[in-house]
Amino acid sequence: QLQAFGGGLVQAGGSLTLSCSASRRTSSNNGMAWFRQAPGKEREFVAAVNWNGGTASYADSVKGRFTISKQYGASTVYLQMNSLKHEDTAVYLCAVSRGSSGPSYPGGYSYWGQGTQVTVSS
Repeated sequence: QLQAFGGGLVQAGGSLTLSCSASRRTSSNNGMAWFRQAPGKEREFVAAVNWNGGTASYADSVKGRFTISKQYGASTVYLQMNSLKHEDTAVYLCAVSRGSSGPSYPGGYSYWGQGTQVTVSS
């Protein structure tokens, strides 16, 4: 039900934009988020947005470099990633929250996509 696109290989300092589409029934009134998971590490919160796109939150590690967006009534969430660093390398997963907000913990999300690989070369 969730399909993420936009991952790839990019040099440090470069940019990528990820997108994730969900069925309108499961996401138009729900918050959405991006998490990431690197090999051997736990799933990490990246960014979240509430149901109408009006409120966003970010992990400290990406604040000022990444921008999450979701249009009112839409079922697609985007993640614009600028000034990428090697440590941003991970599988990026999108998720739909259980409610209208976008919490920062995985338990707050009921639907998960399969993820898209982002690799940043140093």
